[in-house]
Amino acid sequence: MDIATLFGLVIGILMMIFGMTFNTDLGTFQFNVITESFIDIPSVLITLGGSLCGVIGCNKLPDTINSFKAFALTFKQPKADAAEAIRNIISMSNIARKEGLLALEEAANGVEDEFLKKGIMLVVDGTDPELVRGILETDLTCIETRHKTVIAFYEKWGALGPAWGMIGTLIGLIKMLKDLSDPSSIGPNMAVALLTTFYGSVIANWLCDPTASKLKVNNDLEMMVKEITVEGLLSIQAGENPRVIEEKLKSFLAPSAREELSGGGPGGGGGE
Repeated sequence: MDIATLFGLVIGILMMIFGMTFNTDLGTFQFNVITESFIDIPSVLITLGGSLCGVIGCNKLPDTINSFKAFALTFKQPKADAAEAIRNIISMSNIARKEGLLALEEAANGVEDEFLKKGIMLVVDGTDPELVRGILETDLTCIETRHKTVIAFYEKWGALGPAWGMIGTLIGLIKMLKDLSDPSSIGPNMAVALLTTFYGSVIANWLCDPTASKLKVNNDLEMMVKEITVEGLLSIQAGENPRVIEEKLKSFLAPSAREELSGGGPGGGGGE
């Protein structure tokens, strides 16, 4: 589990509750303020309902369902591991160098990564290198497109949240200005009108923007791992030395990760 997302969401809501309830004059918490001042059902319906309807209307139903499901992915550790991908490629290159490319077919049976397995089988079948690159990069592009559809869903929701919050505020102001006979009601009515703006900001900055950013991070990591796989497979097909392949693929990693990979991890250090 990726606790960073959970930590951010929980601490964020706790900080908001702290700001809402803590009375600096008395030095105490007044939790009744939340229900009295910060909860208004019509405002919730306008902001949450309006923004949700807007973003659903911008997407196809299957994409909407997939986007809601993808929210759970922000709490999970990404399966993609660049260092592990390089180790797998080096292992495959050692097999190919010692036993030939055809030996990779048997090795592919133990590979869980479908993208890597697909690439290995293309190499074993003697497919032209440019065609191998084209097939794998097309696959990679389609995966990234699906990811970007989900990311765009949360980005759009994050944009619509404050917009619908402003719509709710305008509705509240219109209702308030239509009846100014009681001056004492202006303050409370203005506070209620501003609640929708508050809800819209929370939707955007507490939920949608962090979710979109986390999905982008996961997407970038997965794309990098698949690019490593493509380059590694083409290098194996070209008959390059495993050590040369390792040094080439380590260019994708940060300096600290390169040192860790070279430090004797499984498969680290290509054979001759």
